[in-house]
Amino acid sequence: MPGYQTGHSPEPGTCVCLKHRMAFNDCFSLSYPGNPQPGDLIEVFRPGYQHWALYLGDGYVINIAPLEDGISASFTSAKSVFSRKALVKMQLLKDVVGKDTYRINNKYDDTYPPLPVEEVIQRSEFVIGQEVEYDILVNNCEHFVTLLRYGEGVSEQVSFL
Repeated sequence: MPGYQTGHSPEPGTCVCLKHRMAFNDCFSLSYPGNPQPGDLIEVFRPGYQHWALYLGDGYVINIAPLEDGISASFTSAKSVFSRKALVKMQLLKDVVGKDTYRINNKYDDTYPPLPVEEVIQRSEFVIGQEVEYDILVNNCEHFVTLLRYGEGVSEQVSFL
């Protein structure tokens, strides 16, 4: 599967975002690992869980961030577990990833046929800036991006909680 794979030898001229090999921002200035395409699901490896986003193109993703007291809170904290509302945001992939790592992971493509990319992008643009319900078990960030890509919200990571 194409994507960012820690520990694999890169092709000459490609970038592997290993924290110990190069500065993170230097890596993003060279290329995006795995060369994501519009509509791809992006799995971000946070300490203890995975955050999900959907690649829109030109370095941008759509994702959700929990709201707390009317302001957006970071998914890098445990606040997302307790939040009941989230804000749909369009952000640079490098800003969402931060110092973490990511990979392209369209893992449900064999089970659910992806919607046409144009439809995925239209659906995404429609919800940017909206406040949505959030529930770690039934409506989390993975549910959100799979709903955009496949028309059905699914998440395996809740089965591990």
